[in-house]
Amino acid sequence: GLDERRLSLKRGQNIDITDVEHLLREYGFTEVDYVYEPGQFAVRGSILDVYSFSCEYPFRIDFFGDEIDTIRTFEVQDQLSKDKRESIDIVPELMKTTSDKISFLKFLPDNTFIVMKDFTYIRDIIERIYKDGFSSQALTDRLEGATEMEQKQIVNELNREKSLVSPFQFTEDAAAFRHIEFGPNVKSAVKQSSQSTAIRDASITFDITPQPLFHKNFDLLTQAFEDYILKGYKLYILADSEKQTQRLKDIFADMDSPQANSIVFEPVNKTIHDGFADDKLKICLFTDHQIFDRFHKYNLKSDSARTGKIALTMKELQEMEPGDFIVHVDFGIGKFGGLIRVPAGNSYQEVIRIIYQHNDKVDVSIHSLYKISKYKRSDTGDPPRLSTLGSGAWDKLKEKTKKRIKDIARDLIKLYAQRRHEKGFAYSNDSYMQHELEASFLYEDTPDQSKATQDVKNDMESGLPMDRLICGDVGFGKTEVAIRAAFKAACDSKQVAILVPTTVLAYQHYQTFLSRLKGMPVRVEYLSRARSTKHTKQILEDLEAGKIDILIGTHKLIGNSVKWHDLGLLIIDEEQKFGVSTKEKLRKFKTNVDTLTMSATPIPRTLQFSLMGARDMSIIRTPPPNRYPINTELATYSHEVIADAINFEMSRNGQVYFVNDRISSLEEIANLIHKYVPDCRIAIGHGRIKPEELEKILVGFMNYDYDVLLSTTIIENGIDISNANTIIINDAHRFGLSDLHQMRGRVGRSNRKAFCYLLAPPKSLLSHEARRRLEALETFSDLGSGFNLAMQDLDIRGAGNLLGAEQSGFMEDLGYETYQKILSQAVTELRNDEFQDIYAQQIAEGKNITGDEFVEDCAIESDLEMYFPDNYVPGSSERMLLYRELDSINDDNELSLYRKRLIDRFGETPKEGEELMQVVTLRRLGKRLGCEKIMLRQGKMNMQFVGNQESAYYQSNAFAAVINYVGTNPRRCEFRQVARRRLLSVNKISTVGDAVVILRKILESM
Repeated sequence: GLDERRLSLKRGQNIDITDVEHLLREYGFTEVDYVYEPGQFAVRGSILDVYSFSCEYPFRIDFFGDEIDTIRTFEVQDQLSKDKRESIDIVPELMKTTSDKISFLKFLPDNTFIVMKDFTYIRDIIERIYKDGFSSQALTDRLEGATEMEQKQIVNELNREKSLVSPFQFTEDAAAFRHIEFGPNVKSAVKQSSQSTAIRDASITFDITPQPLFHKNFDLLTQAFEDYILKGYKLYILADSEKQTQRLKDIFADMDSPQANSIVFEPVNKTIHDGFADDKLKICLFTDHQIFDRFHKYNLKSDSARTGKIALTMKELQEMEPGDFIVHVDFGIGKFGGLIRVPAGNSYQEVIRIIYQHNDKVDVSIHSLYKISKYKRSDTGDPPRLSTLGSGAWDKLKEKTKKRIKDIARDLIKLYAQRRHEKGFAYSNDSYMQHELEASFLYEDTPDQSKATQDVKNDMESGLPMDRLICGDVGFGKTEVAIRAAFKAACDSKQVAILVPTTVLAYQHYQTFLSRLKGMPVRVEYLSRARSTKHTKQILEDLEAGKIDILIGTHKLIGNSVKWHDLGLLIIDEEQKFGVSTKEKLRKFKTNVDTLTMSATPIPRTLQFSLMGARDMSIIRTPPPNRYPINTELATYSHEVIADAINFEMSRNGQVYFVNDRISSLEEIANLIHKYVPDCRIAIGHGRIKPEELEKILVGFMNYDYDVLLSTTIIENGIDISNANTIIINDAHRFGLSDLHQMRGRVGRSNRKAFCYLLAPPKSLLSHEARRRLEALETFSDLGSGFNLAMQDLDIRGAGNLLGAEQSGFMEDLGYETYQKILSQAVTELRNDEFQDIYAQQIAEGKNITGDEFVEDCAIESDLEMYFPDNYVPGSSERMLLYRELDSINDDNELSLYRKRLIDRFGETPKEGEELMQVVTLRRLGKRLGCEKIMLRQGKMNMQFVGNQESAYYQSNAFAAVINYVGTNPRRCEFRQVARRRLLSVNKISTVGDAVVILRKILESM
């Protein structure tokens, strides 16, 4: 059946693209604009994209006439090509075919060898799946009262529909093949559990011993290796990356002992599950993951496959649909009227139509897209008021906002300046102990994690005080980055303060730091209300005497009673949880101490500051390997949902968090759980319990003394219990988005599937804002969604509170992105005017060279055709996205990558598209030259320079280069002044490319 229904294509084959389309339709494929799941195809000119049911990636087939020119696979996420293929097979959806379904083993040739480890286990899994397929209530009802014969018939019928192989059938099929079973004490399980009469041919016994456990003790490891070498064994170390073997070599080299120096091993760039020594062959095959006590992981496709899990992109969050509210910096809030093609001279151009109050329309050129943004506001449910064109109200609002921003930003710039001028401590390079600590990390670093670690180290080794924000989702390894930074500081005899919002988190961090830094020469302590006064007094004395290297605690740490011997690094976890007074203290505390802030959902205020460059930021977006997204479900409160969730978790020996924000109803819920799940052990925790009692309860839960922790939101911050994989949040609509996201992040911290139940009233009874919040959480169940949730949160809370609560009103009136633009203008103006001395060096570097400092934007007007035709890029929303992406490009390298992606997806760019891409370069060069506007009309280029005649621009190198060009090309140029504006006209310009050549020439002469 499969061979008949398969379409085989190969490079160089003669076939008409329309014939392929016709066949795909026959096979049940659906035509779409862009392919994103199996069973779809798309045609754009000579390119056909198709997603076969039999392949991991879709195919892109490029035709040259009636011949297949190239075949490539491509990624669904970014629609870009991956690998070339010589030939492919396209298979229809087998689920829809009517042919009989048979066991996979029936497909295999008779002479196949089957290799199995633990056959009984495989058979049990198949039995479980088989039973699950028939466990529905409907089946029980159908079988009730039927005779045995009828029951068999019903099951057979269902089995055909379900196409599940029974464990008996599987065993019989497996017994028909030659097979190898392996493991300790193997008796042929296949033969025993089948009715086959075949006998076992042979048993082969290996003389091997498992790899000893060293528990990261390198002295023990060195001793063991030396013993093996003396006995004449050859050592092989298996690792899945060269980086790991290099780590091991570095550790031996750094240990500086004659024993360590005498160790010789052969690195092998492959890995196995368990290491062993073969006493007959005298070889040791040891694995790096067992040496370093790391879990062996099955390699996921690639870093990019893991990175592919970065939930929704910013791009998708910003998509515009006709009817959406949008903001134009110059005209105000209007409605998006879609992309419209309008005549321009003898040609056509594509413009964006915006509809204002009284149905007034403005058509904006696609070269001015940077002036348009989607309107984001707080969710009051009321649509914004449309601006009235020509009333002046919009300009007044912008000015008022700019003035308020400047007042607030002044203080921040002063603080920033103070830090820039402070002399920080420059830490030394990594020691061998640092290498050893990093090598002993249980997991392999994700690419983002390595980058964040490197960023922090670079900051610490530079002479300036560090102020870095690490923004990574819950459980993505921010704590590990903090541990490495803290240890680096301690190695240089500096003390480290770790500030956390709750005592429970302080205790948890204390445990984590203790276990990671075990055997290292550092002393870690924690301060908490739960510790006795005597103990606390002793800790504070030791701290002042310099006997403690790392101290973890709540806001007490920055109180007056705490005296540091030599504080070098401050690590703040979940900064947004601290009150205003603590933040104020921190601000003064921080100026000359290196500061590292960690946040899972960066709340808007912190996020925006870092986006603006007032502090450095590292984002960890890649989930650790083998972590699953958390299954998030919205449900109404009922004892069935609660009992099912708890019973399921207990059946796999897991634990459950139950969050209820009202202390008064905790007992009531505990009674309900006891009633429906009688054998469940429940612990109750809330903020009114004495700190020492609460700590006992939480430690008990960590030690698996309880099945359910029923608590208020105290569990939210940083508790890390890998055995708890279900969380039930009652009255979820009462919590903020970042709180819900944080609480959900408490589960799913191991390689088990985790569940989150959000219990709330039916959607119809919720406010619009609460409904959107819960839906956002349900949508972003993917790993790495914290960053996008912050973007959603900006949207929901009105992107409010960038510099303080009083800002949210302006944000409401202007929309988020416009507010950002005005904010960035205000900061630039402050830098160039009031704080010229602070930024003097930066300004001096730019002012004498280019006109960038004097011109905000360079507007382009033209009568040339410049757009992507709709037969080249189908779908106006995709064109809009491409225009916006093109508009944000800042250099030639980005533009060339953009062009490559375009050709890859849509084929060779038409002339209008090429002209459009050149405009980006023209606008950038025009701005560098100090042009406020460039007009390309009737074969001429008119350049309009800075309007203010007294501007320092006219003494800059940029303007000198313009004058110089006019002098050397008098026939082609005309320089004149019209109504207090200086203009330069250049002849013989028939394309945008011609204009770009001229501007490059002028700039090169500077």
